[in-house]
Amino acid sequence: MYAGKTIFAQLMDFLPSHEFRRCVERYRGQHKIKSFSCWDQFLCLAFAQLTYRESLRDIEACLRSVQRKLYHVGIRGQVSRNTLANANAVRDWRIYADFTQALIAIARPLYAHDDLGVQLAQATYALDSTTIDLCLALFPWARFRRRKGAVKLHTLLDLRGNIPTVIIVTSGAVHDVNILDDLVCEAGAFYIMDRGYLDFARLNQIQRSLAFFVTRTKTNTRFHRLYSAAVDKNAGLLFDQTIELDGQYARKDYPGKLRRVGFFDANTKHRLVFLTNNFDLPASTIADLYRLRWQVELFFKWIKQHLRIKAFFGTSENAVKTQIWTAIAVYVLVAIVKKRLDLPGSLYTILQILSISLFEKTPILQALASADYTIQDHQLCNQLDLFD
Repeated sequence: MYAGKTIFAQLMDFLPSHEFRRCVERYRGQHKIKSFSCWDQFLCLAFAQLTYRESLRDIEACLRSVQRKLYHVGIRGQVSRNTLANANAVRDWRIYADFTQALIAIARPLYAHDDLGVQLAQATYALDSTTIDLCLALFPWARFRRRKGAVKLHTLLDLRGNIPTVIIVTSGAVHDVNILDDLVCEAGAFYIMDRGYLDFARLNQIQRSLAFFVTRTKTNTRFHRLYSAAVDKNAGLLFDQTIELDGQYARKDYPGKLRRVGFFDANTKHRLVFLTNNFDLPASTIADLYRLRWQVELFFKWIKQHLRIKAFFGTSENAVKTQIWTAIAVYVLVAIVKKRLDLPGSLYTILQILSISLFEKTPILQALASADYTIQDHQLCNQLDLFD
């Protein structure tokens, strides 16, 4: 019988603890703290995400039931719902945001050579946001509408591995297009967005950064066609045009040329029109790139279903952001473990196994890799898998 570390402790060994200490020191997270450190707080919240705990009382009851094992897991302080609630409210959420970015920096190279589904060597990102509804009476700082509260999770998703690279949490009132001002575009990379991000001045900033964008145009966009290229009608392509914008303000915001590609989706019977500043890729590849944008929608749906980000353990802005960043950290951590251990199951399967075996003393590779996996059809079980 294996008598070593628990699976929880083995899982936490994949975390770069030195990076966490740097983040804590950067924001003075341990200032005037004698017990229940920031690391204790993170482990408690990670446990809550992995086992889908519903409240602070739930976390307290479950962890106290295995009190003798907590020291070996790394939790040194006494677990109390009041202590954890206070830590969530006052300890800077940027500690966990920076630590998550450190995990993302580890995860991205692991998935850098994954198949994108499109013959493209450049980095490819999808940008979108999801809204998390909140009660305005309990979360007055998150005003969205007159009688409704919400926060938005703006995410730039690396489509090679579905790893979030940029995450910005704002109130629900912040429009999606404003996030383009906070992005530092990578030269040569592709940024795929829906038409909610259609702002020609901001798109011109992407062009000046030597990056490429693919988005959808609006029906009221005024332009004139310079010339057209031949397209394969049998592939669903309607046209491939080079255009210039009309209108004084539009021409001032984006003085250069744009490429306009029309595509008819035979499955949905929709006619889609794309705008891009890339003139080298085939028109069919532009349409395929926009189809990849759906991965960010699947990412949002997945984390809402399998992580704890729709109900919160605290009502302050700091507590909400701390919980969201901890959830993303757990997501990236499990993605790292899956790749490093070369696990055959989906991320969902791995989370399900972890949720019931965290305190078993079994080698983590044996616990996660020896299960009898069955492949199920998404359409039949309505289950999303990001890491097949």
